[in-house]
Amino acid sequence: MPRVALKRWCSAMVLVALASCASVSTKDAPEVNDARTPEEAGFVSMRALVPDLRMEIRYAGSHNFVGTPIEGYEASECYLLRPAAEALQRVEQALREKRQRLLIYDCYRPVRAVAHFMRWARDSGDQAHKAEFYPALDKSRLVPQYIAERSGHSRGATIDLTLMQCDADAHCTPLDMGTSFDYFGELAHTDSPNVSQAQRENRHALRAAMEREGFRNYPDEWWHYSLVPEPTPKTAYDFPVK
Repeated sequence: MPRVALKRWCSAMVLVALASCASVSTKDAPEVNDARTPEEAGFVSMRALVPDLRMEIRYAGSHNFVGTPIEGYEASECYLLRPAAEALQRVEQALREKRQRLLIYDCYRPVRAVAHFMRWARDSGDQAHKAEFYPALDKSRLVPQYIAERSGHSRGATIDLTLMQCDADAHCTPLDMGTSFDYFGELAHTDSPNVSQAQRENRHALRAAMEREGFRNYPDEWWHYSLVPEPTPKTAYDFPVK
């Protein structure tokens, strides 16, 4: 093939490949459901299933890596699709037999909240909370390993949580997991070799409890679990948490 023709052919193939990649990206993006309330979307309030479930929904307040309440969080509530909610209820019930309980940090996350995260991630000048949440990482490295452009939380079957040990009077204390929630870095990886044996055992105890009911851990974050298989893997939601 003549050099000029070969060059034109190669250019054409590059364009085809780029177009193909773009179409795959669009195809793989979940469809955003137009439900305006949890009920319309088929979600369940965890308070309805476990009225005394312990919650500390971080994105409804200012104690988070952004430092402000996140768009879409109008209340400290936990919503999940029913299969995930009922599975989490079973985890809680089994743990109570051992005087243990869950502490919930985040459940369903609206698409608009993820967009808020991404705006913050792209603002290199806003690093007010680096010392607490990502002391060993440059902010530019947080996406996509720790902050995803499309979050599984928006699909209604992913949850962030920790494990508490309780006494006979139901006074509960979170177990030492080696890092705080939303610590971005290797130390938060579930099987990090740099935490103590006791901290690793606490992480594994949480993982075992969750896995028994079908949840799978994201290995870079000891607190992050998703029900497998997901009930709606190709659908995201954007109704506000309230």
